Amino acid sequence: MDIEKIRNFCIIAHIDHGKSTLADRMLELTGTVEKREMKSQLLDSMELEREKGITIKLTPAHMHYKGYILNLIDTPGHVDFSYEVSRSLQAVEGAILVVDATQGIQAQTLANVYLALEQDLKIIPVINKIDLPASDVPRVTAEIINLLGCDESEIIKVSAKTGENVDKVLDAIIERVPAPAKSTDGHTRALIFDSYFDDYRGVILYVRMFDGTLLKNANIRMMATESNDIALEVGVLNPKMSPRPELSCGEIGYIVTNLKATREAKVGDTVTIASNRATEPLPGYKNVHPFVYAGFFPVSNDQYKDLKEALEKLALSDSALQFEPENSPVLGFGLRIGFLGLLHMDIIRERLEREFNLDLIVTNPSTDYHVTLTTGEELDIRSASDLPDITRVAEIREPWAKGEIITPKEYIGSILELIVSKRGVQKNISYIDTRAVIDFEAPMANLLTDFYDQLKSATSGYASFNYELGGYKAEDLVRIDFLVAGERVDALSVMAHRSEADEIGRVVTKKLKEVIPRQNFEVALQAAIGARIIARETIGAYRKDVTVKIHTGDRDRKAKLMEKQKRGKARMKRFGKVDIPSEAFTVMLKRD
Repeated sequence: MDIEKIRNFCIIAHIDHGKSTLADRMLELTGTVEKREMKSQLLDSMELEREKGITIKLTPAHMHYKGYILNLIDTPGHVDFSYEVSRSLQAVEGAILVVDATQGIQAQTLANVYLALEQDLKIIPVINKIDLPASDVPRVTAEIINLLGCDESEIIKVSAKTGENVDKVLDAIIERVPAPAKSTDGHTRALIFDSYFDDYRGVILYVRMFDGTLLKNANIRMMATESNDIALEVGVLNPKMSPRPELSCGEIGYIVTNLKATREAKVGDTVTIASNRATEPLPGYKNVHPFVYAGFFPVSNDQYKDLKEALEKLALSDSALQFEPENSPVLGFGLRIGFLGLLHMDIIRERLEREFNLDLIVTNPSTDYHVTLTTGEELDIRSASDLPDITRVAEIREPWAKGEIITPKEYIGSILELIVSKRGVQKNISYIDTRAVIDFEAPMANLLTDFYDQLKSATSGYASFNYELGGYKAEDLVRIDFLVAGERVDALSVMAHRSEADEIGRVVTKKLKEVIPRQNFEVALQAAIGARIIARETIGAYRKDVTVKIHTGDRDRKAKLMEKQKRGKARMKRFGKVDIPSEAFTVMLKRD
């Protein structure tokens, strides 16, 4: 196929602005998918994606239209998958920016536009959902012109649901998106923009060819991981796999390999031919490091082996997933798992429960901390219980996030209040038409628990939020331990700033009092920093009326029975064990 007739593009937008629906109409219009096979959100194949109405895994599709080949990549909209989006943008020459006519520009819209501008892509602005009664096309048009500096004539107004004007989007792709650049390097180079594990075929790579040609059965090499393998099959996606004898420069397709895990072929890596290797990899590859960690424990210890096997299977397809064994005196054996964000954690938890029938206890999510010891040794701790003795610690550095909130102007005051309450620092406020864009920095740990819920409450649901990891800063951090009946529960320990420790201690002990059931003896709930108790709540004991069997009013006999009961309760308090329910381990998620 002539390289001049190829157009590679992706669709970028905020969550729920209609990316996948627009992709559906394109597949229909170009005849890629027959009417009888068509269903809504066709490219969202995972059950969770269809249920939540979000794209979790990006999907490519190869279409023919008016003598041209159009290669589409439908990308996720959520911040947790922004690295995947950035690799997809590197694989294309153009991007369709979809903006909801009822909601306008949101936080992730801005983040994705910045990513597209970094890659120097041709952006085609599209306003979607113009058929809805609540749509405000003139306002959203003004916002897009303000953001991109384009003419109103360049903005295409469509309804992806009804198919209105979708053909104009396809025409605009052919006219405005440039053809791929011709190969300048004699070596074969292809960018991996996604990979997943197939139970029957092994690891399948989604690639964009930048230089040379890749033949079926060629010996290939991943330049970053230095893995060697064979391209058992190559082809394009229609959106089902369609084998070809070769993939040539400018094309987007797939490679079926013999690899046993996606860790050997990571997103952003460069594929080359083993016999005629390229010397320079394609730019932009980086190792994705998780920054949210949570402990996953099976309700029954018999399921620990099943949990480990299930996670190993999920990790075959998700190279960002990292885990290590963890042991808790209360919860038994489990795994500490690293995630890219809270949505990533939620999806993995749901997949483990649904696909593998596991009953799980998930501890409060935390982030990682860089600790410098007095000896000069550096540690990276992922759980508060891993913090060494404080007398050996010289400095603790916590991760800070760079955040961006888009909100109607009337909510600016309440948002700034919320940012300050999270120890955040407001950096800048700019305006897009009737909205404000607030840039701020805040500790990652304070954004992990209930920040998003509080933001939605403060703005009646109108604000949208986007963040990325900024760097690590040394702070006055302490470990807060929680004691139940005098025993420290490691799984409840949290890291916090000293100024916030007393309040967190009081709030969490109150919450624990609500979720831990009463016992036959008095139970003390305490929060402590080292040996200093900073908060306490007491769960009162059940009390049986032992004097009910006395028919006379003899005070001595009553006192004797009460004293006997008191001694029994004291003995029970020494030997009794408190059964902590699973809800106690997630109290930090919903502090209010």
